[in-house]
Amino acid sequence: MRLLVTDGGDRPPPAGTAVGHWSPAGTLPFPLVYWHGQYEGPVTLVDGRVLAAGGAGRLLLALADSALLDPAQGTWSQTGALGEPRRMHSLTVLRDGRVLAAGGITGTQAFPPHTLASTEVYDPDAGTWTPAAPMSGARYGHAATLLPDGRVLVTGGNRPRDTRTALTLTTAELFDPDTGTWSPAGELADARWHHIVAPLPGGRLLAVGGMAATGLVDPTALAHCETYDPETDLWTATGALRDARFGHQAVPLPDGTVLALGGSRSGADDARFDPYGPTRVERYDPVTGAWCDEAPLPWTRAYPRALPLPSGEVLVLGGADPAALDVGFPSALRFHPATRGWSAAGPLHTGRWAFGATVLADGRVLAAGGVSRTGVAATVFAADVAAQEAEVYTP
Repeated sequence: MRLLVTDGGDRPPPAGTAVGHWSPAGTLPFPLVYWHGQYEGPVTLVDGRVLAAGGAGRLLLALADSALLDPAQGTWSQTGALGEPRRMHSLTVLRDGRVLAAGGITGTQAFPPHTLASTEVYDPDAGTWTPAAPMSGARYGHAATLLPDGRVLVTGGNRPRDTRTALTLTTAELFDPDTGTWSPAGELADARWHHIVAPLPGGRLLAVGGMAATGLVDPTALAHCETYDPETDLWTATGALRDARFGHQAVPLPDGTVLALGGSRSGADDARFDPYGPTRVERYDPVTGAWCDEAPLPWTRAYPRALPLPSGEVLVLGGADPAALDVGFPSALRFHPATRGWSAAGPLHTGRWAFGATVLADGRVLAAGGVSRTGVAATVFAADVAAQEAEVYTP
């Protein structure tokens, strides 16, 4: 999920767009892009364009490519490349319109992964990336959140513990765009990565789920949640999810509550675990600090995207069956907070998972990148089929 900062009011969608349907939005200039991380996908810039930078290519090779989408024209163009190829990083739009890329993994798929502490900043006017001060520690799969005062809070993530195991982090850091420096922030109550941090009323934040490395066995999905107060720089444990989950989504609703859905309950990418995953949908009440059940999803979906619509509804799109991750789902759903129910939305032209999505300045939703088919569902076994055509949903 991306929180949008614009330089003006709502912008109308282009004339002729079909309400409730998806329309083509150009072809990504990258050959194949996986955006597995919760915070590494495309972001909407202050001027309305969309920036995509980095991610994983074939064989999970980290990419340095960057591209810009002009939503009005539906065309992508190459822009300045990242100084370092990176995936499982974070992209955050700053108040002044620049974009901060932080951490991630570089190089080829290997263990231990070459994890980055480096950061860099994109200038949309110049179309270039400039190295920025490094974080105090390397991390990937972390969350990055823009605070009300303009600073960026980076939380959790993973880094190698040794040559065979990973370490999940409790540490957090704050980036000050005015000084270009990092400073320590209050530590999380629970080590976590692949988590979501959602805004709460009054400027507080809610860290939802994720997972934690536990050694040579599969990572453990988390139900633990906690809140952060920027005024005190403290994290406080709060009500736990009823279903532990990672690769999920958590979206703030207009009444200040937070909706959590989708994801997986195990870190294994095969069928040795519950193949169905959680269909439970939960809502967090910041007043009581507890989660309650909402109408469940019709079926489970791992690695979906969920974004708020101008109407206050939530659009849920894409994802895959957590048992195999062979086929990306084309289906999309809308959650209606007033009726607390679901309805079908127009399906994607291309089913996809491990993709990115962002809300455009005019309230439409962009879906880009990801994998359409792989494994036994691919034309050539295990040869990933890219979801390279981007598309836009008009609510």
